[in-house]
Amino acid sequence: MSTGAALRAFLSGCTRKLTREVPWPGARRLPPFRALHACPPLCAGHNKWSKVKDIKIPKDAARARLIAKYTMLIRVAVKGEPRLSREGELHPFSQISAQRKGGSNPEFNITLAQLIEQCRNKNLPKSTIEAAIKGAEKSKAAAQCLYEARGPGGCWLLIEVLTDNNTRSHNEIKHILTKNGGVLCDGARHNFDRKGVVVADRDGISTERALELAIESGAEDVQETEDEEAKPILQFICDMSSMKVVRTALEALGVHTLSTGMEYISNSPTPLPQPQLEANAVLLEALNDYPDVVRVWDNIQALE
Repeated sequence: MSTGAALRAFLSGCTRKLTREVPWPGARRLPPFRALHACPPLCAGHNKWSKVKDIKIPKDAARARLIAKYTMLIRVAVKGEPRLSREGELHPFSQISAQRKGGSNPEFNITLAQLIEQCRNKNLPKSTIEAAIKGAEKSKAAAQCLYEARGPGGCWLLIEVLTDNNTRSHNEIKHILTKNGGVLCDGARHNFDRKGVVVADRDGISTERALELAIESGAEDVQETEDEEAKPILQFICDMSSMKVVRTALEALGVHTLSTGMEYISNSPTPLPQPQLEANAVLLEALNDYPDVVRVWDNIQALE
């Protein structure tokens, strides 16, 4: 290395050292520099708000509607009010309901006892159930209405509504039906039978074994279906007066029963092709989303 090159290197090192350690007069010592990232931060691999928006919010909304509906049902059961048809008159399936005295004691109010059992199976809080019973006496009068309708493809629908304003509910149900290819009409009840239903866990029970259990317990039929959470269940259909007998027999046979109740069972199914099945699915979803609707029964069957 030449003398000039060595001198330049030496002087350069001294300059860096003096600049770093001995600042010029009046200059402030700068804080140590921190590295800044010019690139965007890496994604965490998921979007929390997306999960809240797409999963939690709809689930919470459905849960709130469920609680509101059962609160109203408990209120009607405690008050012992009669069911009303679309015309505002007692329909033949509810004459016994009109004669009940109601009351807040489940031991003397069968309807209330069944509702409490259904609430527990759907994991409704105990405090919510108790608040609904206590607030029943102070609540406004409500009525249960049964609307008859036809859906896309000519299927029949029974829409059970619990409301404190019949005019509002009638207009809203009519609007939902018209918007989704349905219409209010008479004659739907003739396609359904009022039956008692004992709901039980599937618990890996095969179709053949389910039929055997129905025969052994005295049920008329058994249907394989799913609950609101897509959990497989069995519905043992029987006469309304024999629900308790059938449930006791099923439990003696080792079946885990969940609840009992009265429902409308189709006696004349309407086969529909896939496009009409999808159209009815949209209609049923819109009806179930309306707060005053308690339950929708249909006689829809997939066309094979």
